[in-house]
Amino acid sequence: MSRPVVTRFAPSPTGYLHIGGARTALFNWLFAKHTGGKMLLRIEDTDRERSTDAATAAILDGMKWLGLDWDGEPVSQFERGDRHREIGEELVKRGKAYYCYASQDELTEMREKARAEGRPPRYDGRWRDRDPSEAPEGVKPVVRIKAPQDGFTIVQDKVQGEVRFPNKDLDDFIILRSDGNPTYMHAVVVDDHDMGVTHIIRGDDHLTNAARQTIIYEAMGWDVPVMGHIPLIHGADGAKLSKRHGALGVEAYREMGYLPAALRNYLVRLGWSHGDDEIMTLDQMIEWFEIEDVNKGAARFDFAKLEALNGVYMRQSDDVELLAQLEATLPYLEGGDEMLARLDPTRRGQLLAAMTGLKDRAKTLVELKDGASFLFAERPLALDEKAAQILADGGRDALAGVVTKLDAVEDWRAETTEAAVRAYAEEAGLKLGKAAQPLRAALTGRSVSPGVFDVLAVLGREESLARLKDQL
Repeated sequence: MSRPVVTRFAPSPTGYLHIGGARTALFNWLFAKHTGGKMLLRIEDTDRERSTDAATAAILDGMKWLGLDWDGEPVSQFERGDRHREIGEELVKRGKAYYCYASQDELTEMREKARAEGRPPRYDGRWRDRDPSEAPEGVKPVVRIKAPQDGFTIVQDKVQGEVRFPNKDLDDFIILRSDGNPTYMHAVVVDDHDMGVTHIIRGDDHLTNAARQTIIYEAMGWDVPVMGHIPLIHGADGAKLSKRHGALGVEAYREMGYLPAALRNYLVRLGWSHGDDEIMTLDQMIEWFEIEDVNKGAARFDFAKLEALNGVYMRQSDDVELLAQLEATLPYLEGGDEMLARLDPTRRGQLLAAMTGLKDRAKTLVELKDGASFLFAERPLALDEKAAQILADGGRDALAGVVTKLDAVEDWRAETTEAAVRAYAEEAGLKLGKAAQPLRAALTGRSVSPGVFDVLAVLGREESLARLKDQL
């Protein structure tokens, strides 16, 4: 009977959860859910100089925001140092690893000789079969694995297919440094084995590591997990992803006003697909996700596509849920704290009433917030350049006529205010737009907004008339 699937996401806490890491976490999470397995979280914090608690917190926060949970408590790799040393020493006892006393000068000489002969720099195995009694005094040795010297190490990869590594290229790499600390290569294997990881899904920049790690698994007689090395993400121009392309932390996408569900949907489609389905629910992703369906080639990150997809998600969102998303995101948006402080029950009601018109015009929560700013504006409204121009170019005359008609409206609704404005436009021989544009400018301070009659209804009779009269 096959073991239940256990995947893991293992970020280094030297910075935020970047977008490539977020996709790796998502693929591991989906595969675990799809197979009814578990996803574990390991913080690879052995680089003590660069690892910070703030970065760990940011990674966990980014995952939670994306809706990716994990099973059990996060594991700290650093705290498992004793176990890594124990297995390193065990490999020496088994004759699968050895103490190496080569000095820095000897290693430099080896490298230079290899370079002069046009070979890749490799350790030459000089302590592989020597007796430890020959060890120089006072030198703390490193521990090196006895790698096979001929043939191939084969990685059966779910994404890349069968990958063969000539053993002559892998050399006897270090597993324990001279201070007893493990190398990344060794710590990862011990952790994955002890955590019961059955499937390793990670970026294809780890593919050569897979060969070296396989050697350690086999030396210990442990099962080698199933591997799937997913292609990296490139920019829209095909170059390696950089900050200008979108190689940012997940928190930057929250600050840009993207919905976590939309970002998740966009990320899952980077390198994986299910037919022509572009928009999919979380349940559909879980049902359809197979690691074998991930493409071998690099995926391209395209902000325009992400924004368009986010716009679709906003339009399809329930108004109450979208308002909750906006409220949760305001602390991360520029000027959002101020808006949040003034979001009293009256304004919340107005915002909900305006939501249908607002979300149709917004592709991000930043645009939604900007569109809703008319509800929070203080009288007299500051007009933007276009709005001021509309009122200056004869708009105030039309506005005066409109106000006279609206003053007479008692039953204040979108339908009744529209009828009043239409009546004025007909009497004045104007197209409806010529009457509605100055109205919009005076009510919102802008030249674009939700439907102007919806704005009148949301603001209410008293506030609407006061704003209009301020501009006359």
